[in-house]
Amino acid sequence: MSFRDDGGKHVVIVGAGLAGGTAAQTLREQGFEGPVTLVGEESQPPYNRPPLSKAYLRGEERWDQQLVAPAGEYARLRVEVRRATGAVRVDAGQKIVELGNGGGPRERLRYDRLLVSTGSRNRRPSTPGADLEGVLQLRTVEQSDRIRAEARPGRRAVLVGMGFVGCEVTASLRHLGVEVAAVTPSVPLGRVLGPEVGGVLADIHRERGVDLVVGDSVEAFEGGDRVERVRTKTGRILECDFVVVGIGVLPNVELLQQAGAAVENGVLVDARCRTSLADVYAAGDVTNHLHPIFGRVRVEHWNNGLHQGRAAALSLLDAGADYDYLHSFWSEQYEHKIEYLGHTERWDQVVFRGSPDSRRFLAFYVRDGAVRAVFGLDRGGDPEDPADDGELKACAPLIREGVRVDPSALADEAVPLTSLYAGREPAC
Repeated sequence: MSFRDDGGKHVVIVGAGLAGGTAAQTLREQGFEGPVTLVGEESQPPYNRPPLSKAYLRGEERWDQQLVAPAGEYARLRVEVRRATGAVRVDAGQKIVELGNGGGPRERLRYDRLLVSTGSRNRRPSTPGADLEGVLQLRTVEQSDRIRAEARPGRRAVLVGMGFVGCEVTASLRHLGVEVAAVTPSVPLGRVLGPEVGGVLADIHRERGVDLVVGDSVEAFEGGDRVERVRTKTGRILECDFVVVGIGVLPNVELLQQAGAAVENGVLVDARCRTSLADVYAAGDVTNHLHPIFGRVRVEHWNNGLHQGRAAALSLLDAGADYDYLHSFWSEQYEHKIEYLGHTERWDQVVFRGSPDSRRFLAFYVRDGAVRAVFGLDRGGDPEDPADDGELKACAPLIREGVRVDPSALADEAVPLTSLYAGREPAC
């Protein structure tokens, strides 16, 4: 009898976000008959986080539209959901997860296979004044609600950090009529996209009235009981009514690290989402996974949570294959749509198809003669949508096959992207 068909086997999923909720649904879709328990620290059912900085924050979408599955779906699937419940210890030898709330007695939950999808948490600023009222962060729906309550026309906000969350919150606050200053060590998304593309995004934000303070950082948050101003290291004083800090996240590795799992910038998993502990799997933001194209990567985007949640569920049913999803993400800022396919943290050159000044272009990130990633501003298309024949989808074989490409052909609008990989030799 296979694990899938053994109704006596118990799967426990710790972490009730996108990856965990998707994994629970996938187990039932694949015919698993055993008990499934989904444990999450938040009081909410699994929900999607991207709209928290965009449509939900702006009041354009309802809360029930953000749920990974409709209310009642987990009961229909016979998935036991434990909300507002933390997992405090894993005994991998005895196959036990200990659950605990506050100082009360711990519940011991036995498992046959365990999936950990505990995600990540926001980096907390150590800056003086960070505990003042009105210094906010964004990770949960409750935090999004707090920001929206502050975001009234004519108020002043300071954004600290212009990564994805910072950029999206900035755009949403401007949409709501909030005056925004943003303090960032580099141009928006500069670490991921580089100075040229980041410079285009900087211009877009400035044209929307954002006071973009580039090459600076926060020295202190100042005020009485509540934040009133931000002082930067270069001496800028930014008066404000509230602050939103977005300076990155940390993977929640502690549960498995204490259990003895291998950890390095996330929980290390192989191509089948298996940790170094027997019968323990991991998925989502918490993982540093082994990818057949990109090597070891930790990816914090929605698409990875969805696809890796599914892949991990298949793997723990012994029905999976190597997780080779070609990573992608998207963002909306003002009227602009940003899309990215692939993964690279370094490149030899950036080749543009279309002028950056036009605000409608592709940027190819080339290393060792091959395209490792491509960025699209308002012309990428959706690589996830089979009906969308956009240019980003046409770039997928370039990245997956690792073919050597002439940069002049990449840049030439007259050269079809599909012609660049047909019959070409892969790059080493």
